[in-house]
Amino acid sequence: MTDTLTLYGARGSGAVAVEAALTLIGQPYELIESYTWDQDDPESGDKVLAANPMRQVPALVLPSGEVLTESAAILIWLAERHPQARLAPRPGEPGRGQFLRWMSFVSSAIYSLYWVKDDPSRLVPDPAGHAALEERVLERIAQCWAIMDSQVSPGRYILGEELTVLDLYVNVVSRFRPRRERFYREAPKMAGCVRRVDEDPRLAALWAQRMG
Repeated sequence: MTDTLTLYGARGSGAVAVEAALTLIGQPYELIESYTWDQDDPESGDKVLAANPMRQVPALVLPSGEVLTESAAILIWLAERHPQARLAPRPGEPGRGQFLRWMSFVSSAIYSLYWVKDDPSRLVPDPAGHAALEERVLERIAQCWAIMDSQVSPGRYILGEELTVLDLYVNVVSRFRPRRERFYREAPKMAGCVRRVDEDPRLAALWAQRMG
């Protein structure tokens, strides 16, 4: 049995946050590109069905064959599995509660909205309503970033002086629409943290190759 993990992901997707965590940890992994949103190449997205019947990335397959899905859960699991990397406060440490709070918030209040934004027909069959729905979703995402920013007290990073997987998660999701310019306006306290992760030399090649 090999220690290599298998990650179903895609360039420009939330799976890149998992790639960033694996890079910092130094954990080898095999990447299977699965562009689930490419309607011109459905077979690419269908690859992930072998691991995730939701047809969504990321999906992480462990050497044992166990499958992990949901980006927040994978990031938390990786941080706990590799405590030497110091990518999350440990259970019982100061900041643990806020770490779990904001990891869950980004996942449920923000990231989940892209399921609607990326294909409004999933909830609104009439194409005439798609533009309005997308606009409302993007405004809600911006509002949620502002709410989060108003309740965190960052240091060098969102939770203080140490980089965590929360920083990686916010870094990637804040690149999605309504894009970074809007994020910087709505979340000025987190803006410096995000830029610091952008500039981390350990991740420079990954960001260039996988986020563009």
